[in-house]
Amino acid sequence: MSAAYQHLALAEVAPGMVLSDDLLDRQGQILLPKGAILTDRTIALLPSHGIDAVPVLRSGAAPAASPRPDHAVSVQRLALLFRKHKPDEPHDWATSALRRYIEDYRAAREAAL
Repeated sequence: MSAAYQHLALAEVAPGMVLSDDLLDRQGQILLPKGAILTDRTIALLPSHGIDAVPVLRSGAAPAASPRPDHAVSVQRLALLFRKHKPDEPHDWATSALRRYIEDYRAAREAAL
């Protein structure tokens, strides 16, 4: 966890607070990512997932900038997701369109960072 955090009981957590780390459930699945802003609704749902305390940023602490996504990792992830897709397959136009859309989206997102 980062040095600018505090662990608060759910009773002390208020809407608008920012998570200092990923919030995991009992099985280790991510419920909320680092940097998520807590709302009334999310706070109300946390006890049903066994959460009784939350790591939040101390007031006045700025959230750390998320690391820039690595283009090579992005390309590898797309290759894995579309591993059964053959780009030259004329009958699989929908998958080709989806892949192009995701590639364009990720390229625009990387350019914005």
